[in-house]
Amino acid sequence: MTEIRHAPVAPTRSQWLASGAEIDAHRHDDHQIVYAARGVLTVTTSAGSWVTPGNRAIWVPAGTVHAHRAYGELELHLVGLPAGSNPLDLETPTVLLVTPLLRELIMEYTRGHDGQGAERDRLRAVLLDQLRASPQQPLHVPTPTDPLLRAVCEILQADPGDTRTLVELGREVGASDRTLSRLFRRNLGMSYPQWRTQLRLHHALILLADKTPVTTVAHRCGWSSASAFIDVFRRTFGHTPGAHPTR
Repeated sequence: MTEIRHAPVAPTRSQWLASGAEIDAHRHDDHQIVYAARGVLTVTTSAGSWVTPGNRAIWVPAGTVHAHRAYGELELHLVGLPAGSNPLDLETPTVLLVTPLLRELIMEYTRGHDGQGAERDRLRAVLLDQLRASPQQPLHVPTPTDPLLRAVCEILQADPGDTRTLVELGREVGASDRTLSRLFRRNLGMSYPQWRTQLRLHHALILLADKTPVTTVAHRCGWSSASAFIDVFRRTFGHTPGAHPTR
């Protein structure tokens, strides 16, 4: 992300994006809630990537340089919030659970109703109350800064279905598995299996948005079987891949 566009005011609006459409790197002086009611959206910063399926939203703090990419036909809803206050008290991009009520609030608030008014103020107040109550979700794939760790992560990002152990990957980049394991903890705040699972779920959501069969998704993302993939997916998102909102 070399060219950074500055858009002082974060827009509040809804729009459709075709699969593969991108919004180049930019930043706002305001905070922003990013929600995909249909399809899957990735938000990328220098610190990593966040993914938002249909029952998740992403909080993007003011001043954060970020880019978007759509997967599947994307119904995008954006809510701009003044930087003068931080209603969620979050300083980094964060994925939040979107309940059915919060979904309706976001969609109503972004339907193009301009201006101010008591009714809109009440709607926004309820929306913010629901956002504050939303549990944070572990859908972040952090980007490493250490060169050795970056080399390992790039191998896996190129092929999330790679099933090699950390010992085998270490031989390829010239480091011991103990060194790499320590770097994962110190540099990314998670273990190698945890980071790999996050990466695989990230890619699984993208494949599901493109209507890829569940068994194919499981194979491409490195799970030993469709049932193993379904189990991890259900534990993470609360439902099976076949019932996922992006489909």
